Amino acid sequence: MNAPVDVSLFPRAAKPLTSYRKYWAARFGTAPFLPMSRKEMEQLGWDSCDIILVTGDAYVDHPSFGMAVIGRVLEAQGFRVGIIAQPDWQSADPFKVLGKPNLFWGVTAGNMDSMINRYTADRKIRSDDAYTPGDVGGKRPDRAAIVYSQRCREAYPEVPIVLGGIEGSLRRIAHYDYWSDKVRRSIVVDSKCDLLLYGNAERALVEVAHRIAAREPVQQITDVRGTAFVQRHSPEGWFEIDSTEVDTPGHVEEHINPYQTTSEQAAAQGQSCSKEEGGSAPGVNPAIQPLTFMANPALMGKGSIRRLPRERCVIRLPSYEQVKSDAVLYAHANRVLHLETNPGNARALVQAHGEGTTARDVWINPPPIPLTTAEMDYVFGLHYARSPHPAYADENGGHDAATKIPAWEMIRFSVNIMRGCFGGCTFCSITEHEGRIIQSRSEDSVIQEIEDIRDKVTGFTGVISDLGGPTANMYRIGCKSPEIEAACRKPSCVYPGICQNLNTDHSALIHMYRRARALKGVKKILIGSGLRYDLAVKSPEYVKELVQHHVGGYLKIAPEHTEGGPLSKMMKPGIGSYDRFKQMFEKFSAEAGKKQYLIPYFIAAHPGTSDEDMMNLALWLKKNGFRADQVQTFYPSPMATATAMYHTGLNTLKGVHRDERGEKVDIVRGEKRRRLHKAFLRYHDPNNWPLLREALKTMGRADLIGNGKQHLIPTFQPLTDGGYQSARRKNSTPSAAKPAAKTPAKGRILTQHTGLPPRENGSARAKPARKPR
Repeated sequence: MNAPVDVSLFPRAAKPLTSYRKYWAARFGTAPFLPMSRKEMEQLGWDSCDIILVTGDAYVDHPSFGMAVIGRVLEAQGFRVGIIAQPDWQSADPFKVLGKPNLFWGVTAGNMDSMINRYTADRKIRSDDAYTPGDVGGKRPDRAAIVYSQRCREAYPEVPIVLGGIEGSLRRIAHYDYWSDKVRRSIVVDSKCDLLLYGNAERALVEVAHRIAAREPVQQITDVRGTAFVQRHSPEGWFEIDSTEVDTPGHVEEHINPYQTTSEQAAAQGQSCSKEEGGSAPGVNPAIQPLTFMANPALMGKGSIRRLPRERCVIRLPSYEQVKSDAVLYAHANRVLHLETNPGNARALVQAHGEGTTARDVWINPPPIPLTTAEMDYVFGLHYARSPHPAYADENGGHDAATKIPAWEMIRFSVNIMRGCFGGCTFCSITEHEGRIIQSRSEDSVIQEIEDIRDKVTGFTGVISDLGGPTANMYRIGCKSPEIEAACRKPSCVYPGICQNLNTDHSALIHMYRRARALKGVKKILIGSGLRYDLAVKSPEYVKELVQHHVGGYLKIAPEHTEGGPLSKMMKPGIGSYDRFKQMFEKFSAEAGKKQYLIPYFIAAHPGTSDEDMMNLALWLKKNGFRADQVQTFYPSPMATATAMYHTGLNTLKGVHRDERGEKVDIVRGEKRRRLHKAFLRYHDPNNWPLLREALKTMGRADLIGNGKQHLIPTFQPLTDGGYQSARRKNSTPSAAKPAAKTPAKGRILTQHTGLPPRENGSARAKPARKPR
C-alpha cells in the first residue's frame, strides 16, 4: 500500500492494514454506531463483544476522536467492538454492562490526558470538560487510564488489557508528574496492563488483535513495534547497551614512558625480559594452544569498523529508582528517549523498576512504522456517523442544546488532512506521540470527506472550519532523501533553521485549497490549525493563497516569545521570522482589499525565561499594540523536553553532564513568580499593576512606571474588583459580586472614577430609556 504520493519513502517493512484475513464476525456487517448497551448489541444480532473499548470521552463517531478511529478500524477487520464511555469508576459493575469481551479490553483516558483535562496550569480544578455532554466536569477520574485498567481487571480478571491513548503513550517510562511534583513509575507498571500501545496505534492494534484472536497468549506478543510491556528477564539474542550512567569514562591505557628501556618497562609492569637477563626459555607446554579470534557475524559494517545491528540492540536506561533520586540521570534518560524516536533507526529501550525479588523491566519496542497514504485514506474512509452517539441526544433528538459536546462542535465541520509534526517544540509532545514523519492523506480522500460533510452533516452552512492537523502547513512535506530520513536523529527539521534536506514545496496544499473551495455548496474554507510561519515564508504563493482566501478576519500564530533565551529552550524561530510573515500577511491582505489581523500567542513561565525576558516581551506587546487576552502559563506535560528541563534545571537539548559542561536552565517556580510572568503578558490589566510595580522596582526599571506612552504601567491605581473585561466576552474574567456600599475607610476619598456612585440630587439624572425600533 505504499502509494506513489507518499512523502516518506524509507522502506516500510510492515504488513498493510488491509492484508489481514477478516475475523469470522465480519458477517454481522457494519454497525450504525458501535454499541454502548446490551439492547444495541441485540439489535445487531450479537451475543457478545470480541473487544470492548473503555474511554474517558463521550463517544463521538468521528475520525477526530481516537476511540472512534480505533473502533472502526477493528470493526473493519471483522471484530465486534463495543464501547463503554465515561463509566462510573466507583465500582466494577458499570464495566460489566456489555458482558465479558471475548478477546481483550482496550483502555484509554480519552483524547486528552486526564490530568491536563481536569486541572489548569496552576493546579486548579477545571469546572468544564469539552469532551463531555453539556461541558460538565468531573465525569472521569484522575489518572483515568490506571483507574479504568484496575476496574477492568476487577470485572473480568482473566481478560487481557491493552492500554492506549495519549495518557499511556506519554507515560511509557518513568516520568515527572507535575501534579504530585515527583517522578512516577511507568504507567505499564502502575496500570498492570498486559500491553501498552503508544503513538498512532492502528498498525500495532490490528496485528495484536489478530494474534490474540488466533489464541496466541498476550504474554508472548513481544515483537510488535510501538508496544511496551513488563518482563522479568531479558530475552536472548539482544545486544544490551548500558546507558545507566553519565560522565563515566572507560578503561584508559597508561602512557608508555619513551625514556624507559624494555627491561624497565617490564619491571614496572611486574614482568621481566628473560632473554636480556640470560635466562633460558621455559619448556613449551603442548597443551597450551594459541587463541584464535573469529569475526562476530552479528556485527555489521565494512573494513575495520563494525557496528551492532540496531534492530537487535536495546538501550538500558537508568532505572526508576535512579531517575527518581538523581535529576541528572532523569535528564539523561529523557534525552536518550527523544533521540530514539525515528522509526528508521530507533532502538528498543528497557528500564528497570524495583530491586531484588520485585525487579522487573519495562521493555519499549521501537516506534510504529508510519501509515502510507493509501492506509491513511483507508482509515479516514471508514464508516463514521460523524456525530455523537444517540444516547446523548437532547429532548429534541439533537446534540445542539443542553447535551452539546464542545469538542465535537469544534471539529464538526473540519477535516484532518495529515498526522505528525517535525517542528520539535520542546513544550509539545506531538513528536513523542504521532512521530516526526508526516503521514498525509491523498487529495481525493480529503475532497471526498468535504463532500460527505456537505451532503450528510446536519447544520452545515457551507463553511469548512479547518483543513489541517497538528500543523496547518506540513501536508506532503518531508525529507528529500530516504536514506537521510531513515538515519536522522535531529529533534527538529526547522530549528535552528530550515534543514537543507527538507522539501518546503507547498504546491500540493495550494492545489487542495483551490479544489476544495471550488466545490459546489462550499462557501468558505477556513484554516484553524496552527501555522508554522517560518516554513510558510519559504512559499510566498502559499501565504498569498492562505491570506486572500482562507482567513476569516483573524489568523492565529504562535511566536511564543520574542527573546532568544526562552526561544532557544523552546526550539522556536526568532521573532524576525514572525516579522517577515507579518509583512507578507499585511501585503497580501491589502492586495485583496481586506482588513485582517494576526493574533499571536505567547507562553509565560517557560523554562529558560528570566524576569527581564518577560519585561521585554511586555514592552514589545505594547509597542506593537497587542493586548493579550488568552495567556498560557507553561504546563509541564509528561515526557516533553521542556518538562525535563523544569524538573532537572538542565538543558537536555545539549549533552547532559554533572560538571560545568551541563547547561543550567532558569526555572520559573513558585506561584508568585509564575503569576508575575503571566502579569507581564497582561500588562494592560489593572489587577496586575501592583505586582508589576513591585517587580519593576526590584529589577531597577522604575523608569517604566509612569503615565506616558513610553511607560509600561501607570502610576495611579484604580479600584478593581478582580474582574477583567475583554473585547471578546469569552476571554473576560468575571468579577465577584459587588459588595454593598459602605463608608469609605479613613484616609480614602472616593470619586465617581474610583467607586462613588452618581449623586441623586438632580445633577446626574438618568437618561430616558431608548424607544424600541
